[in-house]
Amino acid sequence: MLTPPYPELDDLLTMIGEAGRHIANIEASEGAAGNISVCLRWPLEVRTRFPLVDEYTLPQPVPELAGATFIASGSGRRLREFIDEPAANLACIVVDPGGLTARMYTSYQRRFERVTSEFNSHVAVHYDQIRASGTNFHAIIHAQPLHLTYLSHIPRYQDVQFLNTSLLRWQPETIINLPEGIGLIPFRIPSSPELMQANVTALRQHRIVVWCKHGVMARSDISVKRAADRIEYAETAAKYEYLNLSAGEIGDGLSPEEIRSICKTFNIQQEIF
Repeated sequence: MLTPPYPELDDLLTMIGEAGRHIANIEASEGAAGNISVCLRWPLEVRTRFPLVDEYTLPQPVPELAGATFIASGSGRRLREFIDEPAANLACIVVDPGGLTARMYTSYQRRFERVTSEFNSHVAVHYDQIRASGTNFHAIIHAQPLHLTYLSHIPRYQDVQFLNTSLLRWQPETIINLPEGIGLIPFRIPSSPELMQANVTALRQHRIVVWCKHGVMARSDISVKRAADRIEYAETAAKYEYLNLSAGEIGDGLSPEEIRSICKTFNIQQEIF
């Protein structure tokens, strides 16, 4: 939940651009892989940067979000380029009364035909989280971090408990920043209704979830950069795990007792260790 003064449009575009560039810098967004969206519920003047308007049918009804604005990445656009040309790569979608349709605002520099193909998952998770918490802001990033995605191809890491006890043992910061751990979704076809529903369910319990053999989705009700941080924390843990595998698994990491001591010291509530 954000409090006044609320970010203006240019502030939001800058934060989205910085998050996209950082996701690319940590090798979590090759080519046009990955997508970003935010949903906000305060009045925002979008036509100064996005003057063109089209009717848009939302991927699902969102009646409680009438008047809300989504800022979403265009399909096929590179996250690393958002910072330099936000108007060419993003769209603003303002929900109509009733929540069935919207107005999609874009710019004359628009370089995409439609918003990201994963927008159904974005909308569904935004809607579920905002209804549950009442927040006025919610951010989502889908990315494809190299080591996390690789580990999700290995059968034993497709067990959520094994994944978490293996990854969260390498740094004290990981359990502090991901106290609910990392969620896990078995492989689902990209953009499918099955993936959409799995995202909604998994992100009720976690702030980041691995899509097996595909990538991750992370969320935040504070900032889009906070969602990017969660991807970086999880990917760093996966790098440690990959290094340990490469070295013949000679490292033990933090013991469960050490992790519980960290959590007690910093008042972190967790149920993994």
